[in-house]
Amino acid sequence: MLNPKDKKRILVLGIGNILWADEGFGVRVVEEFHSRYAVDNNVTVLDGGTQGLYLVSFLEQADCLVVFDAIDYGLPPGQLELVRDGEVPKFTGAKKVSLHQTGFQEVLSAADFLGRRPRELALIGCQPLDLETWGGPLTAPVRFQIAPAIELACKLLAQWGSPAKPRGAPLPASERLLANSIDHANYEMRAQPV
Repeated sequence: MLNPKDKKRILVLGIGNILWADEGFGVRVVEEFHSRYAVDNNVTVLDGGTQGLYLVSFLEQADCLVVFDAIDYGLPPGQLELVRDGEVPKFTGAKKVSLHQTGFQEVLSAADFLGRRPRELALIGCQPLDLETWGGPLTAPVRFQIAPAIELACKLLAQWGSPAKPRGAPLPASERLLANSIDHANYEMRAQPV
């Protein structure tokens, strides 16, 4: 068993824009993960939103990185894909239609350039159905992949020596990653068609 000082520093990161329907997948997954699972103090759970290069400092501090994101792989809507290490695109690869695509690719490249890129990378991507609806909620095929994406992340955390522990009950709203009525439940209720 690893000494706590020797544990890998792990970053669990959700990226995307919750204002563009399925583009918010990564943020909604990390939000739900944080609400339902407790992690050791060597694991950071972060809503990266559309922060782009501001995320470099977080990557520099991580040995292992798991990222949730909506990625247009050209697959059926809602299909999950797990991409690992060297397969995670830096400059080209999976076609994406998002406001933060270049930003996150630049984050990986900048961390790589500085010699501080995480040693292990895992991208859990979900094929979006709708990236065009401003203020729209996640579509059903994408929303239904939140729990399976979390399961994949839990398997990775266990492989990296820091298993996530289910909470007895989800965190109260005051302790969640997102607040001010932009958390998933409140936002989805307001974004439903009339």
